[in-house]
Amino acid sequence: MPGQHATLSASGAKRWMSCPPSARLEEKLHGIFGDKSSEFAEEGTLAHALSELKLLREKGKLEDSDGINQFNYEARRKALGVVPRDMDAYTDYYVGIVIEKYMTARSITTDAKLFVEQRLDFSEWVPEGFGTGDAVIISDAGLEVCDLKYGKGVPVSAVENPQARCYGLGAIAEFGDLYGFKHIRNTIIQPRLDSVTEETLTREALLDWAEKELRPAAELAWRGEGEYNPGDHCKFCAARAICAARATKAMSIFTNGFDAPGVLPDENIPGILEVADLAVAWINDLKAYALSQALRGQEWPGWKLVHGKRPGRKWKNEEEVKEQLIRAGYTSEQYEKTEMRSVTDIEKLLGKKAFDALVGPQVSQGEGKLELAKNDDRRVEYASADADFGDLSASSDD
Repeated sequence: MPGQHATLSASGAKRWMSCPPSARLEEKLHGIFGDKSSEFAEEGTLAHALSELKLLREKGKLEDSDGINQFNYEARRKALGVVPRDMDAYTDYYVGIVIEKYMTARSITTDAKLFVEQRLDFSEWVPEGFGTGDAVIISDAGLEVCDLKYGKGVPVSAVENPQARCYGLGAIAEFGDLYGFKHIRNTIIQPRLDSVTEETLTREALLDWAEKELRPAAELAWRGEGEYNPGDHCKFCAARAICAARATKAMSIFTNGFDAPGVLPDENIPGILEVADLAVAWINDLKAYALSQALRGQEWPGWKLVHGKRPGRKWKNEEEVKEQLIRAGYTSEQYEKTEMRSVTDIEKLLGKKAFDALVGPQVSQGEGKLELAKNDDRRVEYASADADFGDLSASSDD
């Protein structure tokens, strides 16, 4: 469902249940961090799209051998663009698990169903709450919602997972009157971590959790009320850099014995360690926020934008370099091992003058990444074309 975003999303449930007012605060600030796509987000989107195609193909083979001929898998896959080889293997792993679960359900209940990329509405408990179940398997024996997590940085468990439970509620709302299932199983599959975790709840237990924990937190979050509560759930919040509650908790690191000269007493160290990780994370987020705003034109008194350390030199075209060196009488043993030698190695081999004459034009070195520095820094302040001539591409997204 491209373009759709729930204020109280299932993916953000852990955050807004832990810190209810963060939902409305994030809604106001989402453009600062949350609207920016990333390499990881794009990778995850591609993995989900590929998994969907593979599941539909396998489902068609199981359910209707004639119908599969109407599903042009190759054309739809080609439309996705280039797929990394390892992604193919990882999505096969995920699809294999889902299909095995589906076949097991069919062996118990012949009319078991598999729904792929199913919209799940849990607004009965969460205002305007909805999400997408990657794979939903339903039979009289039970209901199972499978969720693909393509990331590999953070292990995600299905146990007591609010997002997974919200999907289970959405499946109850959608299919509960049609099937007599008594148990709901939430499964999270992380193929790049070789991880499959599950949580099985009775229908009554899940509904009880929804009434006692989910609904009250959702009502507070919808109204923007409740207490701010910084924690690990801040990681993906758009307000994480400038949330006053998080800053206050991070700054509490300075209340542990910094008010007297001398050395820190040993008894103060545990208190510092308790908040150290949060303080470091907040400082890094604050620096990233300050830089992102400076790149948008925000002026910070006493600070300026400069280019950081320049990246290493690279070859523009290795084949052109090789041809030049061969014409000059050098052998492949001199300019490459298993791959082309670095710019620095070739410069040492040829000497500065010969290097500049032969292959100098084939060397590229970009500018360093922009960073903030104090005004007394010797580096020249960065001046963009926008700063010189005005931002001709400016829009009305204030």
